[in-house]
Amino acid sequence: MYKGYHRAATMKKVLLHICCGICAGGVVEKLRQDGYKVTGYFYNPNIYLAEEYERRLEVVRDASRLLDFELIAGPYNNIVWQERVQGLEEEPEGGKRCSVCFRVRLQKAADKARELGIKYLASTLSVSPHKNAPEINNIGQELSKGFLPYDFKKQNGFRKTMDFAKEHNFYRQHYCGCKFGRK
Repeated sequence: MYKGYHRAATMKKVLLHICCGICAGGVVEKLRQDGYKVTGYFYNPNIYLAEEYERRLEVVRDASRLLDFELIAGPYNNIVWQERVQGLEEEPEGGKRCSVCFRVRLQKAADKARELGIKYLASTLSVSPHKNAPEINNIGQELSKGFLPYDFKKQNGFRKTMDFAKEHNFYRQHYCGCKFGRK
């Protein structure tokens, strides 16, 4: 459990877009070290199949309980996501389809932050060694003036997330989430 309750009142609020519970581990702690009070936002309509989505959401819920942060689960609608990436099905992993996917998820997170009156926004997406942090940060900063341009994989960030997952015996997915990355 998080031991910094006495500081919570003075911390700046950040809405953290969370792609999976494993990624939340090291990222939430890094944001707290940097003076932020985290509210998690799980919005990932890219995840295929619905059963996989539910499994990942449950891991995020477990992480939020362990790390003691509020979690908001956004709506799940894979059909809308598929419409947004239509025509990009043959793109390689890390290509144009991924850029559209980042934009879809970060736009919804930016909208949620504004709705909640939270000035700062960040995303766990940059903790993955398979994701382009500068691209994620550029998109985030286009969508929100308060986007925090972290590269969470730095300073062993990815290893910390993996250690967190192992310590708590979390389910670890083996693809980004979309049906095209599943191949």
